[in-house]
Amino acid sequence: MSAKRTKPAGSSRRRSRFHWEELSPDELLRVRLCDLKLSLDNTWLQVLIERVREELTAHGLVLRPHFWLSDEWASPDDVPGVAIPFYLVHPRLAALERAQMYEVEGGNRRECLKLLRHEVGHAMQHGYALHRRRRWQRVFGKSSEPYPDYYRPRPGSRGFVQHLDGWYAQSHPSEDFAETFAVWLTPRAQWRREYDGWPALAKLEYVDALMSELRGEKPLVHDRSRPYSLPTLRQRLGEYYEEKRARYGHQAVTGAAYDIELSALFSAERGRQTAARFLRRHRAELRDRVARGTGQHPLTVDQILKEMINRCQELRLRVNRSERELLMEVVVLLTAHTVHRLYTTQWHAL
Repeated sequence: MSAKRTKPAGSSRRRSRFHWEELSPDELLRVRLCDLKLSLDNTWLQVLIERVREELTAHGLVLRPHFWLSDEWASPDDVPGVAIPFYLVHPRLAALERAQMYEVEGGNRRECLKLLRHEVGHAMQHGYALHRRRRWQRVFGKSSEPYPDYYRPRPGSRGFVQHLDGWYAQSHPSEDFAETFAVWLTPRAQWRREYDGWPALAKLEYVDALMSELRGEKPLVHDRSRPYSLPTLRQRLGEYYEEKRARYGHQAVTGAAYDIELSALFSAERGRQTAARFLRRHRAELRDRVARGTGQHPLTVDQILKEMINRCQELRLRVNRSERELLMEVVVLLTAHTVHRLYTTQWHAL
């Protein structure tokens, strides 16, 4: 029998730093964004922000973007700064983001650095008014083009760099520049070798020459405002996620579209486990694997998987062979339908 352990004298349970830390998930969703009372100070993000600033300094670039918390990644027009989503500051909010969206965009050091470099590219564009240059417009297009609500990428195109998922450089001329800048800024990136033979290499070489030209030059724009900063956002977390999920939605296809393929994978006559239950058990694994492989948002993949599960129920299909073998074939089928959705519908801009 082990002795009962007692707490050291004077010890007490750690007090919550924020009033919402101990709330239930439903209660947390009723909290307004402005009432989260968050700051970038003394967070893991500060280290990465300083790292990116040092990368600018290493190239002799004078611009020092300012950073603040908001509801999404952004660099507003004409502001040489970067907004960072609030959920990255606190593990409870990151967990809520994952529960609501199946991923945390920028939730690890590698992905966060990629996004920071991308947004700093926008800040460079705004700080030096690069989009007003004729050569910039010839290389990337006009930034005055309206941003689309949706865009349809061409995954096989070599005219654009590949930095963020989803072929994001193809969505708008300003995103094309920001993505190209991010690839150029990344330390030890072998972009000349990686993009050898690609038309995108000309864009990288233009950015390389442009940044050499800007070395030591002070920015033209000095606006230090913080549009859409967290303290100004009165939306509740539940409302925020309801709108955010809707942005990634796609119209469901008819169940019959899956019948032949699902019937080939599963059996309508025998089997211990229902196909619907099998897919539910492996739902997270299937969703994440296919999302990583196709560049689609996990919510989009999850919706297609949900359609398949519903159709399996309607057809009363069952599992009648090795789960390991079946899992591999479902990945192939889910990937095929995800890519098909990519080519035949408009893909949402992230």
